[in-house]
Amino acid sequence: MRTTLTIDDDIIKKLKMIGHRTGQPFKTVVNQALRAGISNNRIASQARPYRTRPVSMGEVLGAHSLDQALRLADVLENEELVRKMQLRK
Repeated sequence: MRTTLTIDDDIIKKLKMIGHRTGQPFKTVVNQALRAGISNNRIASQARPYRTRPVSMGEVLGAHSLDQALRLADVLENEELVRKMQLRK
């Protein structure tokens, strides 16, 4: 399968040196290096399952329900605008 990869210059140099030294084509050297890396399984063994722990955020303050957060934001914004307008009187 053909694909396009961006490989760092230092890695390309090493792969080409291996190919020149062994007489193998670049494609073969790259595939062997990838196979060796995958079979070594260093990356997979370092990965840990991602877990989150639920944490209580406390109770909702005020008479607003957080089930509809956008509506709550509108209500709070409107209350603040009314408060600011009353201060200007």
